[in-house]
Amino acid sequence: MRVDHGLGSHLIKIMQLPLILATTYTKKSFIDFLNSAVLFCSFWYRYDENSSVKWGLPATENKATGARMHDDRGIYTPVSASRRIIMDLMHEARQVPSIPVQRTINLKDLDSIRRLTDPRISWFAIFMKAFAVVAEDYPQLRRSLIRYPWTRFYDHPISICSVAIERQFENEPCLFFAHFRAPEKQTLVEIQDSLKRYKELPILSLGMYRRALSIGRLPTLLRRILWWSSLNFSGIKRAKRMGTFGITSYGVLGAESLHPISPLTCTFNFGPISPDGTVSIKIIYDHRTLDGSEVARRLKNIEEVLMTLVRDELLHLASYSSGPKTTSSPDLINASTRQDLSHEIFNPNHDLTIKPASQKTHRLSFETD
Repeated sequence: MRVDHGLGSHLIKIMQLPLILATTYTKKSFIDFLNSAVLFCSFWYRYDENSSVKWGLPATENKATGARMHDDRGIYTPVSASRRIIMDLMHEARQVPSIPVQRTINLKDLDSIRRLTDPRISWFAIFMKAFAVVAEDYPQLRRSLIRYPWTRFYDHPISICSVAIERQFENEPCLFFAHFRAPEKQTLVEIQDSLKRYKELPILSLGMYRRALSIGRLPTLLRRILWWSSLNFSGIKRAKRMGTFGITSYGVLGAESLHPISPLTCTFNFGPISPDGTVSIKIIYDHRTLDGSEVARRLKNIEEVLMTLVRDELLHLASYSSGPKTTSSPDLINASTRQDLSHEIFNPNHDLTIKPASQKTHRLSFETD
């Protein structure tokens, strides 16, 4: 057996010093036993050239050449700023007692109309608007629990949807969160245009993404304090920084998340849409703020909005699919820019006045020339 002498052997000698001194002054047999045990371990300890630590194991040899073989070593990689944000998100989300409520609906008719639209409207935009329209009539879906300095509820005047978008940044797939302000007051084309913008524009050109990366580079203690204060002290700041509800789905990948967790009061989730149009939609809710029966009724309301308001808007888009592309309109480009509040810092004259939620501006009426 081969014993290598290096840093490990020096550490063993340092560990022996207090035992040797104790043996000198106490002359107790127990101390002698411990000293002998350490000497025995030092014989069996081996510290090889690759810094891999083994105890009592002989070095392996290649029977063909007689040369020593070393075990393969893994590599350490630093944690990126975007991954730190996900760690902080999970740290806060696991403190929320969330429960999922699911409903199965059929969207075959809606899907056939959606395929005729140009540009093609994604399911994220469709479900986002349906949820926001229902939340405009039921403020419980815009409600958040504020715990400090005393426990209370806060209802935001508009819905702000938070969507996790996967982007490639610094040779790593990263998740960034895009916010959509008042989707109930926007058309599906406007929402789709903003969604495309968050997916395709350079990451550092988007204010929300830059801010997330800046926060992710802070020390862990400072990040946790920012998350904790944003979620628990001010309802306005919580809605602005985190959103009022979130949407997540792996349906495009043919998978379904059973119980995604989030620090928000409500998270909407939908699975893959089967060939016959069947899809499972669910709301994962904070049971401190909502009850399951309330959420079940709101899922039914979302289905009704999909089959009426959203369907009528898709029919309108499909009827004009052969005309000019509506996404080229400057008004729609400006509307998508308004989603990112962090861009508005460069325009101090921009009006940020929020209209009361009682103004039912989402009831769209389509007129043909």
